[in-house]
Amino acid sequence: MEKKGRTRKSVRPWTTAPAAAAALVFFAAMAAVSVSVAAARAPRRILVDTDMDTDDLFALFYLLKQDRSEFDVKAITINANEWSDAGHGVNHLYDILYMMGRDDIAVGVGGDGGISHAGHIQPNVGGYLPLIDQGASTAGGCRYRQAIPPGRRGGRLDADTNSGLRRAFLPQGPRRYSPLRQPTAQQVMAETLSAGPTTLLLFGSHTNAALLLLTRRRLFRRNVERIYVSGGGVRPDSEKNPTGNLFTAYDANPFAEFNVFGDPFAAYQVLHSGVPVTLIPLDATNTIPITEEFFSEFRRRQTTYEAQYSFKSLDQVLRRRRRPGPHLHGSTGDYMWDSFAAGVALSSMRNGEADGGNEFAELEYMNITVITSNKPYGVRDGSNPFFDGHKVPRFGLKEGGVHSGHVQTGIRDSFCLVPGSNSGRCEDGYTKEVSGPEAVRVRVATSAKPNMNKNSTLDREFFKSFLKVLNLPKQNGRFNISTQFPYYREVLYKPDFMNVSRAKPVIFDMDMSPGDFVSLIYLLKAPRELIDLKGILVNGNGWANIASIDIVYDILHMMGRDDISVGRGNTTAMDTPTLGCNNSYAIPQGSGGFIDSDTLYGLARSLPRSPRRYSPESSDYPVRRQPLAFEVWQSVKKQLDPGAKITVLTSGPLTNLANISLSDADASSVIERVYIVGGLIRDGGHEKGNVFTVPSNQYAEFNMFLDPLAAKTVMESNLNITLIPLPAQRKAASFGAVLEALEKTRRTPESTFVHGLFSLLKELQSKQKLYHHVDIFLGEVLGAVYMVQGSDLQSSVKLEPISVIANTTKSTDGQILISKQSTKLVKVLSDFNGKIYYNRLANSLSDKKQSAIIGSFEEQKAIWSRPPNNSGPGHTKFL
Repeated sequence: MEKKGRTRKSVRPWTTAPAAAAALVFFAAMAAVSVSVAAARAPRRILVDTDMDTDDLFALFYLLKQDRSEFDVKAITINANEWSDAGHGVNHLYDILYMMGRDDIAVGVGGDGGISHAGHIQPNVGGYLPLIDQGASTAGGCRYRQAIPPGRRGGRLDADTNSGLRRAFLPQGPRRYSPLRQPTAQQVMAETLSAGPTTLLLFGSHTNAALLLLTRRRLFRRNVERIYVSGGGVRPDSEKNPTGNLFTAYDANPFAEFNVFGDPFAAYQVLHSGVPVTLIPLDATNTIPITEEFFSEFRRRQTTYEAQYSFKSLDQVLRRRRRPGPHLHGSTGDYMWDSFAAGVALSSMRNGEADGGNEFAELEYMNITVITSNKPYGVRDGSNPFFDGHKVPRFGLKEGGVHSGHVQTGIRDSFCLVPGSNSGRCEDGYTKEVSGPEAVRVRVATSAKPNMNKNSTLDREFFKSFLKVLNLPKQNGRFNISTQFPYYREVLYKPDFMNVSRAKPVIFDMDMSPGDFVSLIYLLKAPRELIDLKGILVNGNGWANIASIDIVYDILHMMGRDDISVGRGNTTAMDTPTLGCNNSYAIPQGSGGFIDSDTLYGLARSLPRSPRRYSPESSDYPVRRQPLAFEVWQSVKKQLDPGAKITVLTSGPLTNLANISLSDADASSVIERVYIVGGLIRDGGHEKGNVFTVPSNQYAEFNMFLDPLAAKTVMESNLNITLIPLPAQRKAASFGAVLEALEKTRRTPESTFVHGLFSLLKELQSKQKLYHHVDIFLGEVLGAVYMVQGSDLQSSVKLEPISVIANTTKSTDGQILISKQSTKLVKVLSDFNGKIYYNRLANSLSDKKQSAIIGSFEEQKAIWSRPPNNSGPGHTKFL
């Protein structure tokens, strides 16, 4: 029934259909506008690939400080063939992200995939090697990386430790490298791109990016919006001033810049990917030198932890460069490389990436390519693995094409050197301006813009932004290591030997393999009436990179022996270039190799942190400067009582001992005995060596192979030597037996740590063939036990006349022969009672005497969380 006063209107379909259609169009348009507005406001997703050098840290902080509603860093991957080593670099990054409250950012590093002889790329290639040298494993040479110094003075040691600042300043969070659990670089990159369109920032070599492109080309081209590259050099200032910055290899290649030179073929692939590229080369970064005025202003403006860490890092870099004193006008010799590239990238994203303006740089389009080989093309001379030994070139490359010429083999490649000139002719890694089919149109930054404020002491516009952003109160660091805990303090633990009779002085020479750390703990537990450990020498050309010296300090701190000096040895073998990787190329970079040794298989961060750490020569505290191995030797020698002599235990290459014997004419007269862990004597038996990455050398043992000349120098000297060879070590390499012995004893912090390490190695060996060799580290511990308790092991010793092969031939280097002509007799451990050995080791580690002062980092955190006990033990000393 109709209500009164109302009339019912008839419905006419021919009038409502257009109205409905119009409404649908209207709402669809509004929805499209809403979507486009939302898309316009969506933050730019950013993926960073970094080599974790000091200037990369500045760039990372600059990016992390941005408003996440505008720029959101989703993931960071580490390229492992440049300025930092993978294990040290990834834990450094984890600590930075923890300080900044960004544990949500995915981190990827490494991987153990390989590339077949035919060029098939397996999943998760780790990027430890340039594409041209990548084979089936992570072991390999250093064709390009040898241009980067491995040691101090701005090399990988200073990058890995950030000149000692990393452990002195950064807090330590829960994330860490862990074997077989650490996400790989390729996994993180692929997952990040799969989640949506992403901008890629490259602050190092291009290996990781190129691998992703070659294996997931469709994903790469679809979801990488743009690539920003920090690196390269395009236009030379003049014929006398080419484009490069390879300060260690200028006389071979004056055209290349480090980031592109790290893997020229990878850089070529990225540049030619079809994805838009913006290049921030040396052309631009050379116009923004770090001035004394900027440094002084930076000194005044450090209101955040990230600004403080960055300033301290820069200060160390400039100290190495012997910069002039504060307040002096002029350049310091350093430049804003990656941080400037980050600023240019963000400004381009804000203002239009194709043709928009930029706050910080002048940009223009150029046609360029990356030179990967040198003319004449098509001549196979043994330098180019893409073609040499292949009927069909790898990756389908063209015979006679731009990749088929001579490829630079090293920084002293004779092909590259020009007689009578200090400027070479090789162009590998040159981002060269060209025309024709090889040319790619790239947007290139050509110079840094001057400061718009002419009255400012900061002469570049980016300087203002950098200091402002790093000191913003938003997205700032939460704490450093000293403010992370309410009662943080640095304490040295030193024992009181006043009423203890001192035994024979001992020096332990180690290469920081896992077994060496167990040997060190065992020696620290040995009765002081038997062993007086005076000093430790570390090799930088063995199973760990030299920055792992900090783990030695942590073990000593745990055991209350901060009184023992630690000396840093050489990073290369005897009589080999200081820039190179002779024979250490045989050690894998990935699983079971350097990345695991440098992190002690992920367990190093469970140790308490020592106040002692690597500190460069430029440190404010000369007393903390890292001593050299020879300096520690001299110090121990000077402290000897009249008539006393030193016993030396070596477990690694014999580089340190050989250098000492050659540098100190009195060395042999004060060395009572040398126990050498290593070697395999070829006596006609069936025993084979353990250099598994060099199949052609069947009879060498790693410690001898890594420095054959040092082995020959020491083994054939007049020193009194006892050899603990590989066959004896193999009798002491049962994880099951040692774990069973440990489980029957009482637990101490140190026995618990060793049990955890050996259990992990056993598990890894059973799960993954990449760890098939890790029992060699267990066998190394025999040397320490035999030196201390050899008379209890029911051992047998033979006298053998030996000689060592050191002829730079990898198929025979490091082999030890029985030589009837040799007058050198060496005592060789041939047999012992294994059951007694395992029990002696376990009982020593479980002895409550000389046990750990602080058992773990967790225990240390608890100490730092409560007020100090000022009536504490007398062996503590507050710093």
